[in-house]
Parts: sequence; structure tokens; C-alpha cells
Amino acid sequence: MARQARAIQTRKSILLAAAEVFDERGYSTATITEIIARAGVTKGALYFHFTSKEDLALGVIAAQLELGPLPPQRTKLQELTDQGLLFAHQLQHDPLTRASVGLAMDQWSESAESAESGNPFHGRPFQSWADRLTGLLVEARGRGELLPHVDPAETAELLSGSFTGIQWTSQVLCQRKDLTRRVISMFRHLLPTIAMPQILPTLELTPDRAVSLLASRDAALEGEDAPADEEYDAAAEDGPAPEDGPASEDGPASEDGPASEDGTAWEPDTAPTPVRAGSAAPEGEDSAA
Repeated sequence: MARQARAIQTRKSILLAAAEVFDERGYSTATITEIIARAGVTKGALYFHFTSKEDLALGVIAAQLELGPLPPQRTKLQELTDQGLLFAHQLQHDPLTRASVGLAMDQWSESAESAESGNPFHGRPFQSWADRLTGLLVEARGRGELLPHVDPAETAELLSGSFTGIQWTSQVLCQRKDLTRRVISMFRHLLPTIAMPQILPTLELTPDRAVSLLASRDAALEGEDAPADEEYDAAAEDGPAPEDGPASEDGPASEDGPASEDGTAWEPDTAPTPVRAGSAAPEGEDSAA
């Protein structure tokens, strides 16, 4: 189990290093050599976990999208706004999220001759987020939370597009320091056009909402045992990389194993008490899934 834990930690270190390099340099100019140096691992360790730079980028995107389960809420629209506030928080504090967004916005190479060095992930994380929002809006419509005219897919595209523009503006102007405020303002302007009036006063849109959600999630997961991850074979990790390993700018993997580890809530004139993270739904109402 100790060797398995080391393998998992090595993979996390590689992903974090890759995220930082992608965030700083972009996908096309980032190199495996730089990522290996940043992670402090050997070439063999990296190629045990990831077959190429593209595989690394996919790993960064997947890690960013796997935020884990959030506490269920009374309404699906609260869960939707929670997604936006959490995304904003992660962009401010998590290099994996910043790298994922960078991969989404990094343009393809315009030159046909250099097309192979272009970015095959352009737009992918934002599309994944739009799909997630569409699912929440479909559920919200089924629970009677949306106005009759609302089309879930169309609204999800509007929300994700608005968020994209807002986060980019915030990045250019102040390194995303005011992103949470901007996202709250976005929701305050857009939600009245899609939500049933009685839902609006129940929605909590506060600057510390994301921190509260993460604390609630971490507390719920703290007592759970981490499942054994059979995907990692520690013995194989310490062994040599395949002789016909993947091609990259660095050439085939070496036979070395991994390096040793030494705002405010919505406030109408008569607003009922907002639903807080972890609050139970009143009797007779279904809790959010």
C-alpha cells in the first residue's frame, strides 16, 4: 500500500507540474522536459502514468472536472449557481483549473505545416461545463423551477459563454481578483429571466459561498476510507518503460523509475431565509439529488 500511495502521489505531482507549465506557456510551447523538471520526477516515472503531452493535457482537464460531489441543495438552481461560484473560486486558487481553461481557450496553430503542434483541446472544458449546466437545468425544469419559455441547452450556452467572457475580462484587468463579484453580478442579472419568481429569494449568492461548499464537502469525505486503486501497479512503476514507448520531443522513456520521495445573499424586499449548504429541505419537498 505504501508503494501504491507513492504512485498516486507521483501522478498528482506530475499533473500539478503539467498544469503550471501549460498555464504559464500554453499547450503548444510547453515541453515534456520542462514538466519533468518541474515535477521532480524521472522520464520513466512520467511515461508510466502518461503516454504523451496530449495524454498529460487530458489528465489535467479530467482532474479539473472531477471536483467531487457537492452537498445537495434544496433546488437545482442553487446547485447551478454553486457550480459557477465554485468554478470562479477554483480559477483564483487552483492551477489545474486555470490550466484547463487555458487549454480550452488556446487557439489551434494557423499554419498547416505546424498543425500537429496545435491544441486539440480547444473549447473542450467549456463544452463539458455547458453540458453539466444543461443537465442541471433539465432537472430544474422538471421540478418546476424554471419559467415556461426556458430552453435548458440554450440557457446553458448563454451562461457558459457569459462566464467565459467575464473570467477573461477579470483575468486581463486584475488577474481574476474580482472574479467572484463579477460572477455574482452575472447571476443576479440572468436568473430573473429564467427562474420562477418564488425561487429567487431562496438562492444564496455570497462571496464566501464556494469556501463553505468545499468545507462541507471535505468534512463529509474526511471519514471515508480511500478505495484501493488497482490501476496502479507500484512494481511496474519502478520497472523500465516499454522499449517501444511513445514518441515525444524528448524521445523514448528512460529505464529509470520515479524519483524517490523524500458578497451578499439575494435581497428582495421580503426575502425568506436563504438555504445554506447542508440545510435540510422542508417537509413535503424533495431534496436535491
